[in-house]
Amino acid sequence: MSILLTSTVGRCAALLAAIALMPAGFAEASSRDKRFFESVAGVWKGPGEIVAGKYKGTKFTCNLTGLAANGKETGLKLDGTCRVGVFSQPMSAVISNMGDGYKGQFLDGADGKGLDIVSGQVTGNRAVMGINRAKLSGAMVARLDEDDSMNITISVKVEDQMIPVIGLKLNRQAVAQARSID
Repeated sequence: MSILLTSTVGRCAALLAAIALMPAGFAEASSRDKRFFESVAGVWKGPGEIVAGKYKGTKFTCNLTGLAANGKETGLKLDGTCRVGVFSQPMSAVISNMGDGYKGQFLDGADGKGLDIVSGQVTGNRAVMGINRAKLSGAMVARLDEDDSMNITISVKVEDQMIPVIGLKLNRQAVAQARSID
């Protein structure tokens, strides 16, 4: 699990601006979810740290740009990089509403070197995404604090407990114009 966590630090961090799941009242929830994704669109930068496991204490920095879906679509496309020391890794994520919830992937998904987004829920200024890769499951929680600060925590399920493994604090650098996800 430690090797997987290290290789997915940036991937999971990219989970950041991303978020969401099955709405209760579809029209109301869809509108609420769309507002959330539009609010996290923009350019974000900030430090993160692995807080559990073999690589506990490893620090990294991410530079990410999020673009909200346009029109009737709800979701987010994220691109950027995360860096540990002199090593940098490209990051990407796509989160889309599929009618009955949210689906997506980080990098090339669980079939490649990334993660799948298997569920999600948006509530106010907070989004929770279910993540999966092989036998590893967990969640990414992104909370927008004011308009220019976002905290992200990535946790994995160990037995019956969710254990936080990555923490990330991003600050808004600029607002990106929303456009549709292709």
